[in-house]
Amino acid sequence: MPNRMKCLVDDGLPVTVARLTGVLDPTTTAAVQTALQRCLADQPDALVVDLHGLTVPDRSTLSVFASIARQAAEWPAVPMLLCSPDPDTAWQLAHSPVSGLVPVRASRSAALRDAQRPGASPRLRTRLQPVVDACRQARELATEACARWHLPEVADAARVVLSELVANGVRHARTPMEVTLTLRRPYLHVAVHDGSVAAPRPVTADLSTTGGRGILLIRELAQRWGTLPAGNGKVVWASLAA
Repeated sequence: MPNRMKCLVDDGLPVTVARLTGVLDPTTTAAVQTALQRCLADQPDALVVDLHGLTVPDRSTLSVFASIARQAAEWPAVPMLLCSPDPDTAWQLAHSPVSGLVPVRASRSAALRDAQRPGASPRLRTRLQPVVDACRQARELATEACARWHLPEVADAARVVLSELVANGVRHARTPMEVTLTLRRPYLHVAVHDGSVAAPRPVTADLSTTGGRGILLIRELAQRWGTLPAGNGKVVWASLAA
């Protein structure tokens, strides 16, 4: 991140806490957005952004938090809270587009209390190697998740979508992958984290081969899909109605 901005992340709890320190201005907002997107890519139960030590010379730059909150609501459907602003920043938040969109709490403890909802979201996660057999393993994981969470109506779509996401990673990323399925009603979220920053590529539809239908088929079966930067790579995700 730029020299005037730091983001310290504590992801040891189901709730991720990202502490921002420095100056939030037009030169640092992009770095803040990328850092918080990477926090979301790990699919925490909630994201708390600690503003203690953050200086905001221009109120308009606070819109970065509204943008991230909208993204968090879409995927991975996690609540986002801001906490510990100094009095001046608190006043600016109350008179900015963030007001009414992102909850603001006076302290980190208050934010964590509100973020830690009873019962974590059900989740299955595994690591796959970039080999042909990875698609079969992905389908088996989707089958297991849908059986465990009593989602027979979405099992076929989940198998196809996750298999296609993994196939895309095998063909193009060619790195080990972390595969995650998370149930957050009303959606079943599937995600593949690989080590390539390249955007997923649509491939030519070929219904005669397993894993050959690509991103075009994902668009047809999923309610929504997208990609986020994560570490040295990216997460490609899709949400299916559950």
